[in-house]
Amino acid sequence: MAPSPWLFPGGQPGRPISTTQLTQRLNQLGIRPHQARSTALFQLATEIPTGIFARTLGIHTDVAVAWQHLFAGDWATYAAEVSERPVRTDQSPASNT
Repeated sequence: MAPSPWLFPGGQPGRPISTTQLTQRLNQLGIRPHQARSTALFQLATEIPTGIFARTLGIHTDVAVAWQHLFAGDWATYAAEVSERPVRTDQSPASNT
């Protein structure tokens, strides 16, 4: 049998596992993917600009703005935060030495 190209192969040859089946398997292990996904999205909403957040998720900008306000992602302070970061003098790629 040839190896599957899918990380989580499904019951039908050449097909990935369904979202429902994967969720059931993870729940049996005590992993709640819906909660983890929501937490990751909420964290992301506080860390990146609204436009990028909206485009990345394929949501309307108004929704992204609402999420950021809801989760305290205040981009008005972003420029100030960036300006306070230490200036990096070494702009070359990291070496392996």
